[in-house]
Formats: sequence, structure tokens, C-alpha cells
Amino acid sequence: MAFAPFDLTGKVALVTGGNRGIGLGMAEAMAAAGADVVIWGSNAARNAEAKATLERHGRRVFTREVDVTDEAAVIAGMDAAVAEAGRVDACFANAGVGQGAASFTEMSTETWRRNMAVNLDGAFWTLREATRVMVDRAKAGDPGGSLVGVASLAAIEGAARNQAYAATKGGLISMLKAIAVEHARHGIRANAILPGWIATDMTAMAQAAPAFTEKVIPRVPVRRWGTPADFGGIAVYLASDASSFHTGDTLVLDGGYAIF
Repeated sequence: MAFAPFDLTGKVALVTGGNRGIGLGMAEAMAAAGADVVIWGSNAARNAEAKATLERHGRRVFTREVDVTDEAAVIAGMDAAVAEAGRVDACFANAGVGQGAASFTEMSTETWRRNMAVNLDGAFWTLREATRVMVDRAKAGDPGGSLVGVASLAAIEGAARNQAYAATKGGLISMLKAIAVEHARHGIRANAILPGWIATDMTAMAQAAPAFTEKVIPRVPVRRWGTPADFGGIAVYLASDASSFHTGDTLVLDGGYAIF
């Protein structure tokens, strides 16, 4: 029998914020590797577009409008994912916002709360419900599962004017490490992905700024913006059995920016 550790046939992956950007890049790679995919997004039109894209890989694709800042919606969404897809083997808490301010002293409580609501509360409810599904399955004799949070370099560097965003991403990393320790006995692993400068809607203003392109991107050793497709490989790896002994880690995907 051929060695195929990255074959996701028979697995179901759920991706929040999966209808565009990094989320869609990860979802498409997992579908191409054989996984069925569940996409959560708050925009119905974008969900439909993502579904059409993913179905080209011949896999089952389920979409649902879920506002991750609504605990009841997250619970209902996870129940629906299991009912429709049959199981959830990998859950990627990717939905996020990146609201900052002109300075820390001018940062409003509203900005703080918005970052917390999406990036931390939403991830907490998503990961909690996915963990519950995986623990129940393990107790029934089918252990295993992969939990992934999309954090940011902002969690480990000084992100000026983005203290609220940075705090949520640092909190997400700590949450995942705690999950990894507590639930390893069920075969469940939990890891964080830390993107660098990636060309998505969230970084549209930076991409349009000549000064940023001239001064910041040249500091990326690979000399380019990252793309959503760059996250496909790590998503397949973390969803696959190849990562069955890999847990509690922070995986940096930044083209070398953090070390240069």
C-alpha cells in the first residue's frame, strides 16, 4: 500500500471565514487533497462563490451563514455540520478582523470590543464546540482531530497601533496550547498558524500604499506578499494524519519576515 500521509479522503474540515482569503486558500487545498469541507461565512453571496470553487474538486461542500460573535449561532452551526457532513475531523478558527487606531491612546473601547468579539470570543466558541464533537467521538471509540487557530505575527511582535488585535491573537495562541495539553489523551491536537504580510482584503490599504510596498515588503526575505494559496500546504498537513504527533505549536508563515 502506498504511503499517503496527506490523503484527506474520508475527513471533514470546517473553516470559519472560509469564503475568501486565507480561509478559502486552506479550504481549497484540503478539498483538492480529498476532504469534504464545511465553510462558515457571514456573506451568503461569497459563501455561494466559495462553494462553486470548492466543488470543482469533486468533494462535498457545505456552507452556512454563521456570525461567530453569536454563541448560539456557533453552537447551531457545529450541530448542523455534524448532522450534514457526518463528522468534523479538523476545525480551522480563521474568521477574524484587524481593526486598529491612529495610536494606542486614541483606540476606542468599541475597537477593542470588536476585535475581541470576532477574534477571541468567536474562536473560543468555535474551538470549544469542535472539541466537544471530537471528545464525544473519541469516547465512542474514534479518537483524533485537529484544531487550528489562525493567529498573526502581531501576537509575537510589537504591533504598534494594533494592540487590540495583537491581544486577541496572543490570547488565541495561549488558548490553543491549553487545549493541546488537556485533550491530547483523546488524540486531539491543537496548533496555531501565524501569517505574516498576506495579500487579502484585510491588508488592502497596505497593498495600495507605495511606501509600504517600497519599505516593508523588501524586508520579507522571499521578496513578495504572501498569498492565500501559500496556506494550503500547512492546512493539509495539520488536517492529515501526518501531523498526529504535532501539537501545541505556533507555525509561522511569513516568508522569513520575523527572522530578518
